[in-house]
Amino acid sequence: MHEIEQGSSGEDRTVIAVAEADGDNDVHLPIGYRPGTDEAFMNPRQLAYFRRKLLDWRESILREAAGTLQTLKAEPMREPDVNDRASSETDWGIELRTRDRQRKVIGKIESALRRIDTGEYGFCEVTGEPISLQRLEARPIATMTLEAQERHERDEKITRDE
Repeated sequence: MHEIEQGSSGEDRTVIAVAEADGDNDVHLPIGYRPGTDEAFMNPRQLAYFRRKLLDWRESILREAAGTLQTLKAEPMREPDVNDRASSETDWGIELRTRDRQRKVIGKIESALRRIDTGEYGFCEVTGEPISLQRLEARPIATMTLEAQERHERDEKITRDE
């Protein structure tokens, strides 16, 4: 939902109002807002920011998947040349694997949205420490601090190598 808010000098500023999960409070995000370390960690504005980021990401993935499905329906493979057909099949195989990976990302996005609702978002599931804003900005579905993730990957590699 968009609202127009008038600034102190009379100019109009567009802000995005994001409804909280309980629907009682709206949090206003100024256009261009980015969470900063100068504010309380995972305050309502930051949570609204990451909720919007996750919802936009999910919507983008769903749009791309719908486009792929439409293309598959509209363009049946009819290449008469065996090499062209093989190339098309390879391209579609790659596209479908990409969509499958994105389907898994949607599950992680849904999980992150649930963590926002429960107040667990932004905190490491291993250590309970805050995940850096830079990490969440780059990977909003992150569930561990960078250090915990690296430790997890090292342990996983050691287990695999045994």
